Amino acid sequence: MDVILIPGLWLDASSWDDVSAALRDAGHTPHALTMPGTGEPASVSADIGIADWVAAAVERIDAIDAPVVLVGHSGGGNVAWGAAEARADRVARVVFVDTTPPPPGAEISEFPVEDGVIAFPGWDFFDDEDVDDLDQATRERTAPLTGSVPAKVPTDALTLEGTARHTVPVTMLMGGMDEATFRSVVAQWGAFAAEFEAIEDAHVVRLGTGHWPQFSNPTVLIRELLAAIG
Repeated sequence: MDVILIPGLWLDASSWDDVSAALRDAGHTPHALTMPGTGEPASVSADIGIADWVAAAVERIDAIDAPVVLVGHSGGGNVAWGAAEARADRVARVVFVDTTPPPPGAEISEFPVEDGVIAFPGWDFFDDEDVDDLDQATRERTAPLTGSVPAKVPTDALTLEGTARHTVPVTMLMGGMDEATFRSVVAQWGAFAAEFEAIEDAHVVRLGTGHWPQFSNPTVLIRELLAAIG
């Protein structure tokens, strides 16, 4: 299976190195992406928005003459979902890594903009539950691998026209929530609840990790990702 790996904010294709190697060993073909404008100054990235990230994922789908699985980590889940809507007939499954399918108009989040871009804020910026499984050595190894993202990307509204994406099977690999917990929580999230309920085939798997399992526990992430791909 061709597997397109979409990183979250500040990360590039190298964040998937352990996952890519395991996919190849299992007989799959990984395609790890670096999204447009990542690590670039505002002079290059100022006009790049979430639609450009979705277009980059769609372009990769179109370059592959076979069905694909889309894997989106964190904000990359918005990209994967937008690409699934655009190419639902080509996507065999979408795997969300510690994120949820966004409804139309959803944003990733808001972060401080400096010099026209959003730099990685450092591991201490995030909630303990997201990073407490990242030991000091892992933090020191991975922080230099991050790059800034275009200022527009996190706060751009995601355009989702149509409902074709709802026919694509979904697996959600969640850090701390099992399916029962997620269903209880998402029921309080308005449009996100409606989006999740509209998906014809959706499953939630608890990883028991923080928000960056590709760094903190790639073995668990790889195991469940391979199970989702089948």
